[in-house]
Amino acid sequence: MRQILRALRHRNYRLFFFGQSISLIGTWMQQIAMSWLVYRLTSSAFLLGLVSFAANVPILLVAPFAGILADRWNRHRMLVIIQILAMVQALILAALVLTDSITIWEIMVLGVFLGVINAFDMPVRQTYVVEMIEHREDLSNAIALNSSMFNIARLVGPSIAGILIAAVGEGYCFLLNGLSYIAVIVALLAMRPAVQKIETVSAPIWPGLKEGFQYSFGFPPIRSLLLLLSLVSIIGMPYTVLMPVMAKSVLHGGSHTLGFLVGASGVGALIGAIYLASRRSVRGLGKLIPTSAVIFGVGLITLSLSRQVWLSLVFMLITGFGMIVQMASTNTVLQTIVDDDKRGRVMGLYTMSIRGVAPFGSLLAGIIASAIGTPQTLLIGGLFCIAGGLFFARNLESWRSLVRPIYVRKGIVPAVSAGIQSATEMTKPGGD
Repeated sequence: MRQILRALRHRNYRLFFFGQSISLIGTWMQQIAMSWLVYRLTSSAFLLGLVSFAANVPILLVAPFAGILADRWNRHRMLVIIQILAMVQALILAALVLTDSITIWEIMVLGVFLGVINAFDMPVRQTYVVEMIEHREDLSNAIALNSSMFNIARLVGPSIAGILIAAVGEGYCFLLNGLSYIAVIVALLAMRPAVQKIETVSAPIWPGLKEGFQYSFGFPPIRSLLLLLSLVSIIGMPYTVLMPVMAKSVLHGGSHTLGFLVGASGVGALIGAIYLASRRSVRGLGKLIPTSAVIFGVGLITLSLSRQVWLSLVFMLITGFGMIVQMASTNTVLQTIVDDDKRGRVMGLYTMSIRGVAPFGSLLAGIIASAIGTPQTLLIGGLFCIAGGLFFARNLESWRSLVRPIYVRKGIVPAVSAGIQSATEMTKPGGD
């Protein structure tokens, strides 16, 4: 446990971890309550999807610009402001629901507002993790603990939301989410932030945006990491949207079956996050990224072939494990190889690759599933994830000379010598 929780020895990260843990439970409560509220008000699956689409599209459009500002502004202050705005959004939503004056259009507007907030929150928060960790060797552990925190909240938050919705309605879920932001705001204000080393730049936004794209897509390791992540997000991640169909029409179950499937995916993701947190360094992540993408694809394929609930639960656990390991490992490698003055822009593109493309992936999955069926759609997604992972693995060897100097310069791997092994050198037999 000392090894798994070692990033908590850093005071600022420890404050953030516990504050954010409370806030994320509220976030998941709001997400479940929002879906239930929209369907209760409209009885429309289309509007349910439209609200989700409206809440996520701003991430695709705004995240790259948010990354530029994360490189130029004080990230600690930005995080405080972002959390306050998210709290305001939740409290407005709670007030409208509790007074029974909410309409679908107000939900849409508030959803777009939250989408813009999330577009800033994700790259700024991911970038600021580096500043909270005083020793770079603990960075991969901190990112893995973030994933653990997220998945624990994903298990706890919906359970509380289900009880509250049945007992007192959706409004109190939104209210508690708003109040939960107090924990992370207090934690941020209690920190002793280090002086940000990156100078404030007054140059126009567009040249900075162009520079970020050129840097990210001009460096093969970063480009391939983002492209594989985008592929998995578009083709693989929408499996969550199709789970109600799998539960009811394929496995012939009910809402409890859906709950078990989602829970199994969450347990798998939590196991993956704990596994990453137990690793001692970034060594081996280069090989682990394509391996986990293949595991994710295999999970989707076997899930598509399963007609038994207990087998599907096993395959959902595998799917959740592969998903989180690939995402968190990609995050770690990006954070360790990127230049400090471009970190925000790269994490903005990382955010766009995960959340920004998700609405289009869900839309595509819905269209394909309507045409050929849900199991076949999952099968195709799994095959694409496996193909992407294998293509990524084929290029690992050629990246060694590109990544090694970065790791040597930053001192990320303790054994800084001529024979140092970087994350991409783990293609050799016997690697960690």
